[in-house]
Amino acid sequence: MELKDVAAVVTGGASGLGAATARGFAQAGAQVTLLDLDAELGRAFADEIGAGFVRADVTDETSVSAALDQAISRMGRLTVAVNCAGIASGERTLGRNGPHDFTRFQKTLEINLAGSFNVARLAAERMSLNDANVHGERGVIVNTASIAAFDGQKGQAAYAASKAGIAGLSLPMARDLASVGVRVMAIAPGIFRTPMLEGLGEEIMDGLAADVTFPKRLGDPAEFAALARFIITCPYLNGEVIRLDGALRMP
Repeated sequence: MELKDVAAVVTGGASGLGAATARGFAQAGAQVTLLDLDAELGRAFADEIGAGFVRADVTDETSVSAALDQAISRMGRLTVAVNCAGIASGERTLGRNGPHDFTRFQKTLEINLAGSFNVARLAAERMSLNDANVHGERGVIVNTASIAAFDGQKGQAAYAASKAGIAGLSLPMARDLASVGVRVMAIAPGIFRTPMLEGLGEEIMDGLAADVTFPKRLGDPAEFAALARFIITCPYLNGEVIRLDGALRMP
């Protein structure tokens, strides 16, 4: 699938990895619509890169359905969905104040895992109506996992579980959607310089970067975007999770 022919929605597109992906797609000539809860930031960024914006809650079926329909109304069709919306939580299974808060655990799974599945299933339904290209493709879905899915650290039970779920979705969803020509991939990023991480301060970020095998730095969101673009253009990539982490293995 050539990027100039892409009509994409990017969830969590107002900041971080989602914003970098949306910018990269737009610069490559794709049509892009951002989906995000932050309407002010989302509209401003969409105007900056020449994209559309729709406020959407990934955990709500009605909200996502309406957002996808608005995106299609603007772009003419939907061929790519990239799921970057998510939250990070840090809490031990049993801490000084008692067991892990169950509501926070459920919320992390609801947004990161169920939200991604919600967008993917509804996007796939709309992609199935597209005419197939020369490779038989009608669409591509890219989900965001994390190396925490495989190397989760202390305090990451909820986050790691949600991202492991994303990793586990890749193959069965790809098999489910093969009959309609929709590919499914996941990217498992390591430690990337995003607004969420920048809030920790330079000293902590430098310490995290020191653990990366090579290159010894945090990931650049533009590198995540570059991989997402490559996935879209390589029709033989399907049903797989790609680690993007500088060979980092979390201790």
